[in-house]
Amino acid sequence: GLGDVYKRQALLPSPSVPNVTDTDGWGIGLGGGVEYEAEYDGSDNYEVGADPALVAQWRRGRNLLFLEGNELGWRGRRAKHWMLQAGLRYEDGRDEDDADELEGLGDTDDELMVMGEVRRGFGPAWRNWVAARVMVGDGDIGAIGILAGGHRFGSSLNGNGVELIPFATFATSDFIERDFGVTRSQSENSGLPVTDLDGGFRSVGISAIGRWSMGRRWQLGVETGYEKYSDDISDSPIARDDFEAEAGVTILYRFGSAIRSAGE
Repeated sequence: GLGDVYKRQALLPSPSVPNVTDTDGWGIGLGGGVEYEAEYDGSDNYEVGADPALVAQWRRGRNLLFLEGNELGWRGRRAKHWMLQAGLRYEDGRDEDDADELEGLGDTDDELMVMGEVRRGFGPAWRNWVAARVMVGDGDIGAIGILAGGHRFGSSLNGNGVELIPFATFATSDFIERDFGVTRSQSENSGLPVTDLDGGFRSVGISAIGRWSMGRRWQLGVETGYEKYSDDISDSPIARDDFEAEAGVTILYRFGSAIRSAGE
């Protein structure tokens, strides 16, 4: 059944922070996931997709190097209640043929962004926390900031459990217009009206993330979320809905020197 019977402690006991290590050393999680999500940001059509999943981590004391999906970086615990992380994030672009509604808008390039995050936990088991994250790219994508808080149900220190996370996002005009703006040339090709959007408040939402160990090697993750766009974004002709929802399930098989044996 669900639940890890082996005593272990994650670097950060939070289901929203990927973890495939029990102690110092390296750990790898390989698997796959199924996700139900919008065809593109702002779409009112949803689809189910399957993708491989990879988490690779090297841990030493309170520091950890990671490759987690589309992010590569460093994460560390500082003092008792602080977590810092920094690195690179690969941000997918958008293809014109992703949906009929995008015809004439052209493709949006993939981008590489620099990301940083600070998180402050409360209580001995980090059951509550607040965080701020910033991601910055070049002039084509701009920057986005995320303010979030979290509450974990349960007092486990191994990263298992369910976490509820309300959040708000703020972005530059470049970031917002990349997804929801329409230039003059795009308007001529698509028939959509020219749409210029300012930077500032982008969205507010809530997500729930659950993670459970199944024995010593297997890990199950479940995530669902709802995001409500700002009024300006909702008025964009690209945004067919003023919200976006998603849900996904991931299964990982863990191995490596940082995985405790059954007797430990």
